[in-house]
Amino acid sequence: MTSVIWDLGGTLVDTYPDVDRALAGAVHGDDPGEEELNEVAELTRVSSGHAIETLAQRHGVSPEDLRAAYERTKETWRSSPPPVVDGARAVIARVREEGGLNLVATHRDRESATQLLHILGVDVDDMVCAPDGFARKPDPAMVLELLERHGLDPEEVLAVGDRPGDVAAARAAGVRGVLLQTPGIPLEAPGAERITAVEELLDLLPPSA
Repeated sequence: MTSVIWDLGGTLVDTYPDVDRALAGAVHGDDPGEEELNEVAELTRVSSGHAIETLAQRHGVSPEDLRAAYERTKETWRSSPPPVVDGARAVIARVREEGGLNLVATHRDRESATQLLHILGVDVDDMVCAPDGFARKPDPAMVLELLERHGLDPEEVLAVGDRPGDVAAARAAGVRGVLLQTPGIPLEAPGAERITAVEELLDLLPPSA
């Protein structure tokens, strides 16, 4: 039996295109080009906070304006949410069929995370949110909480995320971590096991009986 601990934004839900465009637009105007979007993408894959701080310093833009653009984007998801990442529903179904759990460890606040999953019709077994009082990844606190809460053997759990901190948190908790890498976006995560599509997780799970 293998359970999966999912990161939410950028891993389970394809939030990056909206976020990257919003931040690039706040810097370069309403129609940023590919170069401007790639600049932002390399920063958001570290964290949204890192992207905002770096873009503000690099381009002389107010951090408040960048944060406001980011928050406006999140608000639009109430009526027009980003899609579930390709392949994620198939992985969720496989895990459930084999008796495992689909769990989420996210930096997002519980209200917005729950709403996003509800609108998209994604049913997970449990979720831990950093704003509930847990340290943010790469600290392993959220991963350890899920392991303890469900009595899981770390060796029977797979954690997947799109940022190096996700993999570092998994490793610190004794869990196998897999980094979902955006093609063309370099990520500094020495030794990390990497995939470029979520459906590749199907090959890492036990075969269906």
